[in-house]
Amino acid sequence: MIVDLAPRFLTWDEVDPARHPFDPLSAAQVVDSLGPARGVPRRPEVSAADPAMSDWSHGEGKRWADAMSYALVERYGRWALGWRWALDEGDFDGGPVGSWCCPRDSITTPEETLARVVAALCEWRGWLESLGGWFVAYPLDPALLADQRILWEHAARNLILQVADRTGCGSGWYGHCRQVLTWFLHAGHVTADDARDLVDQAIGGRFHSWTSPDTVLVDDIAERLALSLQPNDTPEPSEATSDHLQSWLAVRQSVPWPAASDGNGEGPVTPSHDGAVEDIRAFDAAVDPARAEGLLAALEVVRADASRGASLNFGLLQSWQQHVLAAPQPPPFRSAVAFAKGGRERYGLNSDTRTRFDACLSESANEGEGELPVALTARAARAYLDVCFFHPFDDGNARAAFLTLVYVLAREGVALDDVQLLRRVSFQAEDPQDPLVLARYVDLHLSQTRRNATASAGHTPS
Repeated sequence: MIVDLAPRFLTWDEVDPARHPFDPLSAAQVVDSLGPARGVPRRPEVSAADPAMSDWSHGEGKRWADAMSYALVERYGRWALGWRWALDEGDFDGGPVGSWCCPRDSITTPEETLARVVAALCEWRGWLESLGGWFVAYPLDPALLADQRILWEHAARNLILQVADRTGCGSGWYGHCRQVLTWFLHAGHVTADDARDLVDQAIGGRFHSWTSPDTVLVDDIAERLALSLQPNDTPEPSEATSDHLQSWLAVRQSVPWPAASDGNGEGPVTPSHDGAVEDIRAFDAAVDPARAEGLLAALEVVRADASRGASLNFGLLQSWQQHVLAAPQPPPFRSAVAFAKGGRERYGLNSDTRTRFDACLSESANEGEGELPVALTARAARAYLDVCFFHPFDDGNARAAFLTLVYVLAREGVALDDVQLLRRVSFQAEDPQDPLVLARYVDLHLSQTRRNATASAGHTPS
């Protein structure tokens, strides 16, 4: 699973300044032009220690910051996600950015808030450019590995020290250190997977929060990393014909769906508040009011279809997607191979792809005669992933997947009061753990919804 807006998942290809132009002089103008700039939330007039401030920071404030991240990525590319990677315990632990902390401490007046966004974006970019300069200063050639081990070791040592200094060795600083070392190896033509494994083996869990590494430890890790490199760590040609839709179908068949959920007390539940609507109004409306309007219109149709028990198939998704995209006609099933996650996943297309898609969606309601039953939350998660990896539309598939999950729940009388774990996340077609993770997330939200609904009913005046 990848949290879409979390910088710790960024690769060097995604952040390499040489690949992604940026003009710091125009950054303020760009930020001011983005949708979220027109709706900076108003912080509550309470003390920082008040629970209401924490609720606001983790709710409305976080969704606005997420919307700003989304808008920056749309404008600049995924490298821009790092603007919120604050020092210590900010939005994301252990980053190199001091200009932003978190909604509680960084969202004030609109003018001050947007100035902090610009400063944090430029600070993050400056850090990336300094790293890029280091990588260029040590042009490592795997073909000359035997002659360059001392150079690799020296570079690794200096990178560790730079990250330690930049992050202040605060909470979780070692995560970014691991990432920078991985970037360095990958920039030196070591495969991404090998780079991660080599760095993890060299560090061996010996870095800790709030603790600066001593010289002996830094030297040992740098030496181990340099000695572990082999000429065959260089990348192999990628398989252009890999089909991640087929990978998903194989994973789908292997997942123990009956055990993927704890059930959470089957039966309808009416939430104390509408989590889907709240998230759309806070996140999507901040990105673009028209986007939110389309999604809210689609959500209304989804719930009407669920009330009448409509069969889940591509035709139903088409009717929702027409609202999502504000299209004059229902958008057709894609007519070509599709790509996602920056081209890392490729979804094939055959003559029976749509038919297989409909067959998979039909299982959201059919538990199968003579088989162990599959809990509602697991079926909702499975249908969500079906939409992700069949990737039926040319645009808006993440929103289509979310609406599908909402539909499967709503058809059995269930709605959620929070959906933050279900949006702005990505799942990998080949990872057999991701379906279980998503099912657990749906379970968590449903359990909390039931508890909140019970508590709300208990406080209703008689």
